[in-house]
Order: sequence, then structure tokens, then C-alpha cells
Amino acid sequence: MTKRVVLVHDAAIDEYMSTILLTTMEGVSLDGIVIVNADCIYGPAMDAAWKIQQYIGRTDIPLSLSGARGFNPFPWPYRADCIKQGEVAALAPYGPHPDWPPYPDGDAWLEQYLDSVPEPVILLCLCPATPIAELLKRRPELEAKIDHMIWMAGAVDVAGNLDPDTLPIANPYAEWNVFWDPDAGQWLLANTKFKITVFPLDVTDTVPVAKEFMAQLLVQGKVYRYSDLALQSYALVSDEPFYDMWDMVTTCYISRPDLFDEPQKMHIEIVTSGDKEGAMIPNKAMREVDVIMKIKDTDAYYQYVLDQFARS
Repeated sequence: MTKRVVLVHDAAIDEYMSTILLTTMEGVSLDGIVIVNADCIYGPAMDAAWKIQQYIGRTDIPLSLSGARGFNPFPWPYRADCIKQGEVAALAPYGPHPDWPPYPDGDAWLEQYLDSVPEPVILLCLCPATPIAELLKRRPELEAKIDHMIWMAGAVDVAGNLDPDTLPIANPYAEWNVFWDPDAGQWLLANTKFKITVFPLDVTDTVPVAKEFMAQLLVQGKVYRYSDLALQSYALVSDEPFYDMWDMVTTCYISRPDLFDEPQKMHIEIVTSGDKEGAMIPNKAMREVDVIMKIKDTDAYYQYVLDQFARS
């Protein structure tokens, strides 16, 4: 059966590449994309997304912008990556959408989509989960249309990723997708019953933008357009020592769960205030979620991505 997927992301480089990866997966239908103004600047983020859809010939996929707002904004240097993405040479021939702005309302689109879709779907959330939480607060009956939420979020047995050089507080526990709006994440864990699979930093930190991977993209990019765009895109961040393929490895789970160890069953809550705001901590009173803690074969993961991007 075809897996119907809605991608919710906030327009970092790795998330744009996740968009492309989803369109290459057999048995997967990318039914829509909702961008959140979190780790991005919404105008350039929407423009870059539209250019990429033109590049891969998939302008049929609905693309919209959520009005969700968070409590703890991402640092501006992080958010500027979407501008760089839209300016790579491969995307130079492609222009902005002729009817934007205003941008399509992502919150209204997601509500209408879940209202009308005939069977439950997968929500792939590579960013703060605020749009999903806010929709289900208004329309709790729509939970029945969600089969599975896969969320790149949090840190379990490793440190968070709040860089003290960009954030004037001491908090070594939180991961950004949770920290942006801890209340939304905690609300989802406390008030929903559909399956949730979490990809924390414990696993995503083990998959950097490796030099060997970039070298193979360089070779493939001479032949394959998808590889060329991926090479130009990852080149924007490959020299940053903290940059990992957080979102691509999470996206990979949809078609290749065999690349990962079995999920661990955990009962977790999200701290919503204080010096551990955004931390994921054990709480037996909370619902059970699946947590992916380890990738079995990193080399097989890189090869899978390379194979999928060997397309013209």
C-alpha cells in the first residue's frame, strides 16, 4: 500500500534535501508540505522550496506556510541558510511563485487535508510540532486521520544542541525542535494516542555530512541533477562541525526502517519551564513512544541516499 506523507519542516538545508528524498521513494506519496517559520526566514524559505519543486518537476505538491509561532526563536545565523539555499547555482534558472505573497495558509491546508483524506496518514515533522498541536487542540477528532507521527526532536542520553555562543542562557539539555515551543511538544505527548516515533540527537548526531559522502555526490553530480543540487546545497554547511543530517536520517526511516535498531519504548515528558526547558525526561505517567536510538549501518544509510539521488 502507498504511504501517504505530509512533510512539516522549517526550511533548513537538510530539510530541503529530505523533500527531494521523499519524492524518490517507491510506495510513498508526498501529499503536501507545510513550512514553519522557525529555523528559517519565511519569505526566502518559501521561495527556495518552490524553486526546488520546479527543479525536480514536482510543482504539483501543495506547498504552504504555517502561522505557528514559538517561544524561543532560532538564532538569526541559523535561519539565514534558507537564503543561501535559494541562491545556489543549480536553482538560478527558477523564479519565485508568480502569485506569492501572500502565501498559502498551511494551517488551513493541513486541517482541510486531514478532513478530506480517506485514510490515516504519516506526519513527518522535522521541526517544532506547533502546527500539529494547535490543529489538534482545535479539532481533536482529526487525530483519527493520523496513523503515525515521525518527529526529529529531543535528546535522551546525549547533550542538547543549544550553542551558548548564540544563546545567552545555560541549558545543555534541550534540542532546538523541542526548545522552540516546549509546550506544544508536551501537549502532543500528553494528549494524543496515535503512534509517535522520535528521532533524538542520540541517533542523528551519528550521521554528519561526511567528506566521503560529499566526494561521491561530486562524482554523481557530473551525471545526475539531483546529486548536483544536493552537492551544492550541502556544500553550504559541510564545513560546519556541528551540522549533521538530522532530517535526512529521520526521513529515511519511512522507506528503510531496517537500517535502524528496533525502537526503544519510552515514557517521556518535555520540561516546559526553568533551566531544563525543552529537555526530554523519563516519566512513567506519560504515554509510550518509540525512540530510535541507533542506526545499524551508517555506510548503508549514505549509500541509500546516494542511490536515491542518482537521478536526472
